[in-house]
Amino acid sequence: MSRAFTPSVIAANHLLTGEVVYLNDAGRWTPEHSRARLFTDADVAQAELARDWAAEVVGAGLAAAQAGPDGPEPVHFRDVFRARGPSNRPHGKQAESCRA
Repeated sequence: MSRAFTPSVIAANHLLTGEVVYLNDAGRWTPEHSRARLFTDADVAQAELARDWAAEVVGAGLAAAQAGPDGPEPVHFRDVFRARGPSNRPHGKQAESCRA
């Protein structure tokens, strides 16, 4: 018996910067989790994963997410950390939130 598909986003690491990025509705990569495409159909998600992303990203995979008021929200604590940016010092996404 197969498991039910959990709504997910496609996450990867940008090939040049290493930054965590997410596939959006336009088929482009964005660093913002809230702008990611939320997949609710396993076949559609697998078809997107099967595309050749080698020139843009590495390590593409599904990350469980749920619909939120401002777009998809991570479900697992690991993905919350990935969406926020590096945790060892404030730079990247975290530096922007410190300045606000």
